[in-house]
Order: sequence, then structure tokens, then C-alpha cells
Amino acid sequence: MVKDIITVEAEETVKKAAELMDKHNIGCLIVINFGNPVGIVTERDMLKKVILERRDPGKVKVGNIMSAPLMTSHPQADIRDAVRLMNERRIKKLPVIDDGNLVGLVSLTDVMRSLAYFEHVISSLCARCQGKQQKIIAE
Repeated sequence: MVKDIITVEAEETVKKAAELMDKHNIGCLIVINFGNPVGIVTERDMLKKVILERRDPGKVKVGNIMSAPLMTSHPQADIRDAVRLMNERRIKKLPVIDDGNLVGLVSLTDVMRSLAYFEHVISSLCARCQGKQQKIIAE
């Protein structure tokens, strides 16, 4: 999971949120209200709920276009459970909450990168094992 999470207040404008996303090169922000995570706003939310509806990003509040309630997981959750929840809820980002505090964010991209990494590690280990077996057989 990504641990450095950028947040935006629900009362901020969509323009401010877009500037934050651009500055940090990210595709979503966790929306907070009085310090508590209450929703998520994505590039897609901005496109569909602001740009396509020809609303002024400088006037529309993030809280009015965010996706809520916020679907979350906890740090000890099994990755399979997290992926299952993301699939069932048709979401691509899953905030991780620990004792009421936002501690991270898991995305489908993170999951895919992890799977690719583990596949590489396993393939490397299997190749080593096969090489050792062939050496033993040759002796």
C-alpha cells in the first residue's frame, strides 16, 4: 500500500483538488471533514460530475462530487479480502484505516505490481531449483 496519502478538505474546490492531484502526480484524493476521512474524489469524478456537466471547478466543492461512503480496509486485512471487496464494490482504490486514522491506500495497480513481482521471484526460485536438480542428476 502507499503510505504517503494526500488528502483534501470536503469544502475545498474541485480546482484546488485538481491542482493537488497534478502537483503530486496522482489520480485520487481522500476527502476529509474535520480530520476524518469521509470520501474519495478521483479524476473520473471530476470528469463526469464537473467537466461533462459544464460546472465551474472553481466553485464546485469536492464534498459535492466525492464518492461516499468511503469503503475501507484495515492494515491486517488479507490481500485477497481487499481485492474481493474492491471487485464487489467495483472500486479501484481502497483506503486503509487503523484505529480511525488513515494509514494508507491500496490500488488495483499496487496489487498488479505486487503480483508481477511475486511471479518474478517465484520464477527465479524455480529456475534455481531446476538448475540444482539438473546438477545433482548429472553427478
